Amino acid sequence: MDSKKFSSKDFHETFARPQFQKPTHLIHKNVEKAGEHDQFSTERKHPVFFVDLPSKNVSMTIGGLLPGQQTNKHRHTYETVLYVIEGKGWTEIEGEKVEWQAGDAVYIPSWGWHKHQNLSDTEPAKYIACENAPQLQNLGVALREEEGRDL
Repeated sequence: MDSKKFSSKDFHETFARPQFQKPTHLIHKNVEKAGEHDQFSTERKHPVFFVDLPSKNVSMTIGGLLPGQQTNKHRHTYETVLYVIEGKGWTEIEGEKVEWQAGDAVYIPSWGWHKHQNLSDTEPAKYIACENAPQLQNLGVALREEEGRDL
């Protein structure tokens, strides 16, 4: 492998050749049975289950809102796509409220203040969240702020 260090003047010399790298594992069975991520769930005030796969660019979690629960307003430098598995609720993004239910997908853009609310007082809501957080963490530019805690 060539150990040459490139700078911006060498951009025309970078001819990448992809190479397959066998990951440590390809499947995470029974994600929710592996248990909640304690720190993340406590901080977010709702249950969160991490999908443990070796992606360097995309993360996936299973999140939930308890009956009637509303999250704190927060923002982050990474994008999020939520896919709602069960329940009904809304997400407010920079003052715009979008209502969702099972089968809907919601896009949360980078650095937009947002919060989520479960509309049911008796049934939980559950969603899958996909984010490009690992990519930004690997670049050293991932940041998350929570209103009332960080500001």
